[in-house]
Amino acid sequence: MKLSHSMSYYSLIVLKKFLSTLSASTRYKISNQLASILYNYINIRKNQAKNNLKKAFPNWPDRKIRFTLKKMYQFFSFNFIQFISVPKSWERLEIEVIGRDILDSNLEKGQGVIFITGHFGAWEILGKWLGEYTELFAGIALRQKNRGANQFFQEQRELPGTKQFYKRENSIEIAYEILSSNGVLGLVSDQDAREKGVFVNFFGSSASTPKGAALFHLNTAAPIMMGACIQKGFQKYEIRFFQVDTSIQSVERITQSYTNLLEKCIRKNPEQYFWFHKRWKTEP
Repeated sequence: MKLSHSMSYYSLIVLKKFLSTLSASTRYKISNQLASILYNYINIRKNQAKNNLKKAFPNWPDRKIRFTLKKMYQFFSFNFIQFISVPKSWERLEIEVIGRDILDSNLEKGQGVIFITGHFGAWEILGKWLGEYTELFAGIALRQKNRGANQFFQEQRELPGTKQFYKRENSIEIAYEILSSNGVLGLVSDQDAREKGVFVNFFGSSASTPKGAALFHLNTAAPIMMGACIQKGFQKYEIRFFQVDTSIQSVERITQSYTNLLEKCIRKNPEQYFWFHKRWKTEP
């Protein structure tokens, strides 16, 4: 590992130890200050997020776009600081789970479960809950270029029992092994997939979307479900599970089905979606 990457790892360890000495309310105040600095002085992807909001909500006035954008900065700043502070930040969390029976009934089939989420809500808390609740929950991730930061993030995610493996590193074989073991295979399927994706409707526009979840289902018959963890208040979260419609066995229809579910969640809490991605980058 490069020296700079090692320094990143140990810097994050020190930051974790410091943040873990603070109360949740103090971490929240710090996150608001961080959000203010990022919103007012750091323009990385800010215009991209603003343009995405305008594309998704063309009838919104500029005032509402700016308000939602600020709330998004606050939401993700707090969630990032909470993630750095794991496991201390898990203390006194209130989590309500809606649709647990969907997960249980899918696991009872014994074919594994293909679990989809997006860059929406507190997905790290969602991963924590699944890692503790299920016997085997493993997610496919993209390895960070900074190996030190990557190691730290992986260690944080695996604390509750979650497993993580990486794209393009025997991920296909590992994914099928997880499903054959009746495990839950986690996929984040809401980024632009370039020419390899399938185009489906997302907020009224065609968006290239990963088709891996649909292909895993068509090859294994494992059920597909979607889930999201929505922040409802300070230290209060709601996890919701949804069954994905696979009655029409086609990649496009299955992908459209779970994309529709994700869009409905986002419309209710748009400030909890990570609008920085170039979601509509690839043209049909």
